[in-house]
Amino acid sequence: MDINRRFALGLGSAAAATAVLGTAGTASAQAERSEADWDALIPTTAELARRKIAFKYGVATLLAGGTWSSHIGVADPDCVVKPAVEDHADRVVEAYSVNKIAVAVAVLDKVDRGLLRLDQRVDVTADIVIHDTDGIFGLDGAYPSSVTLGHVLATLLTVSDNTCVRLCGLVVPALELNEILRGKGFVHTQVVPVANPNRFFLGTTTPRETSTLLQKLVKGELLSAASTAYLLNVLRSLTSFTDGVRLELSSQERLNVATKAGWFEDGRNEAGVVFDATGRAIVTYALFASGAFRGDQAVNADNYGATHPALRARAALGRSMYDSVLRITTNATRVHRARPHHPWIGA
Repeated sequence: MDINRRFALGLGSAAAATAVLGTAGTASAQAERSEADWDALIPTTAELARRKIAFKYGVATLLAGGTWSSHIGVADPDCVVKPAVEDHADRVVEAYSVNKIAVAVAVLDKVDRGLLRLDQRVDVTADIVIHDTDGIFGLDGAYPSSVTLGHVLATLLTVSDNTCVRLCGLVVPALELNEILRGKGFVHTQVVPVANPNRFFLGTTTPRETSTLLQKLVKGELLSAASTAYLLNVLRSLTSFTDGVRLELSSQERLNVATKAGWFEDGRNEAGVVFDATGRAIVTYALFASGAFRGDQAVNADNYGATHPALRARAALGRSMYDSVLRITTNATRVHRARPHHPWIGA
């Protein structure tokens, strides 16, 4: 934990120095005494929202422990995004499944160019299925089968099925995928090729590049209007990840947050966009954490759920980010309204 992050808490130099010298509990307690005031505040300006989010980020990550690399931006009324948090934002980090957004962007780029179609089918063979207890393809138990490319992308981004990474590789090989991303300006957001040209590891990014990707996406600068709407609709669905930023939100509130998480070994990551009630993008976030978190390290190592310290931090931050956009908005002409939730019982 570095001193800059503690200064960002607004504790003052004495409390920050105390924390650095080894009695972080005292600093944490002082931070928590101020936190209630920030939690009660509903910002009326983008600058006040940035201050609230920065404070909440500092407190939440201090309490969670670990090594954080993050970028959080808040849009002004004129649509200029200014940072609320820049915490090692240019550090190259392991993206894990957060880079599935970038994979989907590359696939949809080829759809926009007429080289692929969402309704075209890809074969699901036994040898391509990953049996890792994540996703659904490993549960089918009946191969070969085939699914549409649209189904592949929806499953890739909601339940984060890792078999879908291989299925995407069938239509966008690793080297082509990286070339597409570099062409869009993302030199660090890259997958890692392997001997099989149609397979890859999910690779790296930086918090700033992931934030930029999300900002360009909502501005319509990455994909066609149809592909942009498709991607954001999937990321905002109630089936998408709910254990982090969206944990403390209601069902209707979750529909205003597009998010994608990623985890492996000690890494706990999440990135996304918070929209206001009109569907205008206000907050973009890219949160990457790893290392030694507070609490039982043996328990943390195998815990990818909402009780992990990093996910608790993201849940607290998610509530704060969402509350921060309730009274502020932008004059953005691009509006991405969420589909309303309609529960259904069949028949």
